[in-house]
Amino acid sequence: MKYKRILLKLSGEALMGERQYGIDPNRLAEYANEIKQITEKGVQVAVVIGGGNIFRGVAGASKGMDRVQADHMGMLATVINGLALQSALEDTEVPTRLQSAIKINEVAEPFIRRKAMRHLEKGRVVIFGGGTGNPYFTTDSAAVLRAIEINADVILKGTRVDGIYTSDPEKNADATKFDFISFDDVLRKGLKVMDTTAFTLSQENKLPIIVFDMNKEGNLLKVVAGEAIGTQVNL
Repeated sequence: MKYKRILLKLSGEALMGERQYGIDPNRLAEYANEIKQITEKGVQVAVVIGGGNIFRGVAGASKGMDRVQADHMGMLATVINGLALQSALEDTEVPTRLQSAIKINEVAEPFIRRKAMRHLEKGRVVIFGGGTGNPYFTTDSAAVLRAIEINADVILKGTRVDGIYTSDPEKNADATKFDFISFDDVLRKGLKVMDTTAFTLSQENKLPIIVFDMNKEGNLLKVVAGEAIGTQVNL
C-alpha cells in the first residue's frame, strides 16, 4: 500500500444514496465494506463525515436561524452519521472508535489526539464527529485539522464525481478532468475542492488531497494502493 495512514472525508449527502434525506443503509454498508478492504491490508483509517444529509448549519442560518446554533446542530448531525458508520463497520467486524469534538460521553469518546493515534496503531478505524467543535468551521476544515494532528499521509475526499474538473461535469459535458494539479493552480483557476480555510491549511502543511469517486466499488483500495484514480492535489 502506498499510504499507511489516511484520513477519509465523506460528505453527509453521500450517505443518502438515492434518497432525498437521511441515511441509506445500503450505501452505508457499501462504504463499510470499502473501508474494511483497506484495513485488511494494514492501512490505518480515520474518517470525517459531514452532516448535510440531516442538517446544514449554513442553510439554517440563511433562513434566519442563529448561525452559532445552526452550526451546533450541524455538528450533532455529524455525530449521528458517525454512529451510523460505526455500526455498519462493526457489522463487518471492523473495530471502530467514535471520537467527538463535542462531549457526548454516553455515545462517543472525547477527541484526544494521543488516544486517537493509539487506536489507529491498534488497527481500529477512528471516526471523528462533531466537526472542530467550533461554529463557522466546516467539516472540510475538521478533516484537514484532524489529518494534520494524526500525521496522516493523505486526505482522501470521496465524492460522487471521479476527480476535479475544469467546471462542473454534471452541468458541462465539455468539462475536462485533471489527473494532477497543484494547490496554486486550484486557487488560480478558482476550482472548488474544499472551502478556502481547509484548503489553505492543507497547503501550508504540505498535505496532499486526492479527490475520487467513492461510489465506484474498489476505488478506495485502488487509491490507497497508489493507482491513478481521481485527481491528486499536491505542491
